[in-house]
Amino acid sequence: MKRITTFFLLFTIQFLFSQVESEITPPYNIKTVSFVQNSTNMVPIFELGSGFQFQFDDLYGNSADYFYEIVHCDYNWNPSPIPKIEYLGGIDNQRIQTVTNSFNTLQIYSHFALSIPNQYTTQIKLSGNYILRIMNESRELLFSRRFILYEDLATIPMQVKRARTIKNLTFKHNMDFSISSNTITFQNPIKNVRVSIFQNGNFNMAIKNIVPQYTMGNNLIYKYDTETQFWAGNEFLYFENKNIRFPANFIAKVDSSTDIYSTYLFPHQARANAPYTFYQDVNGNFVVLNANAENNEIEADYSWIYFTLSAPSFYQKKNVYVVGMFNNYNLGAESKMDYNEKKGVYEKAMLIKQGFTNYKYVVADSEGVIDNENSIDGNFYQTENEYTILAYYRDNTGRYDRVIGKGSAVSTNVVN
Repeated sequence: MKRITTFFLLFTIQFLFSQVESEITPPYNIKTVSFVQNSTNMVPIFELGSGFQFQFDDLYGNSADYFYEIVHCDYNWNPSPIPKIEYLGGIDNQRIQTVTNSFNTLQIYSHFALSIPNQYTTQIKLSGNYILRIMNESRELLFSRRFILYEDLATIPMQVKRARTIKNLTFKHNMDFSISSNTITFQNPIKNVRVSIFQNGNFNMAIKNIVPQYTMGNNLIYKYDTETQFWAGNEFLYFENKNIRFPANFIAKVDSSTDIYSTYLFPHQARANAPYTFYQDVNGNFVVLNANAENNEIEADYSWIYFTLSAPSFYQKKNVYVVGMFNNYNLGAESKMDYNEKKGVYEKAMLIKQGFTNYKYVVADSEGVIDNENSIDGNFYQTENEYTILAYYRDNTGRYDRVIGKGSAVSTNVVN
């Protein structure tokens, strides 16, 4: 009987630590979720020991009680077996203390800001993958976001090249890189070293599980032909409504007769069959900005943004979405466009905080698999993208996956 009890206990523990921590999409009332460092929205990849903030707005505007929890994960985003006391200094499961109500806005909201570290969570001790979970006053999970902490123990020089395969020469970017360290002697790098490669900080489209092609001493070389390729895509689209009452860049008109401003963008024509044209973008990011305010966090207003897309009819068999960092590239009901058969266009209205916003249109099937090859705006090797590589390492006796280095490059000077 003791053996059976022990077996089920071990099985339960293993099951609990084998559940992938997927990001939970926020409810409708939670908007403008972002990681902020030095007053700038950031892709949530930070050096271990540095501070950052997690911010969001609650459109109910009632200064509700929200609590946070930090969960350490392995390379595959499964909760790690590391006890919380080993990776956290202090405690979590505390109420978010910094709450400020909006000022002089048509859309009321409460702005929440969680600083890490803070008076309760004084330190995050280990590098690796983390999930930040936000809960309501009943300790029910509302939404969650991933973030990553890395150590500066390895160098990752990298270069963005055009695809090596003739078929995709003008459509894809390929990563050439290496990993080396003066402080870590890699043990069995084929097994113990892993990488994650990101395009424009999109965690959902990461390339993973690429092993070194060969090694030269303690230098790991990655020079693959196809395994490290991304579809290059096209420059992000954008609109700017820092002066929310007036049409500006790519805004056709503003309707102020409603309770909340309605901002209508010019209809967008699919660019897949058009020549490449350079757009100045921020690689999917966004900036909250009210040109007539001092504190953008609480004085920037919300507006209904009306998107209109004219695209080939064969996209009707799939789903079309509006995505960017402003909605965490989420393929959900709030970002899914509706096809207007009478007008022959896709349409969507989204409530977005004013400022400068990058976005793009993506096509996905019913399972949420994005069709990058048949992108609405095409794929052009001239596109300026930012690429990030993280190196993970767990030695033969290690208990968790450390992130030992970060490399980054842009495709401005892509080479053959």
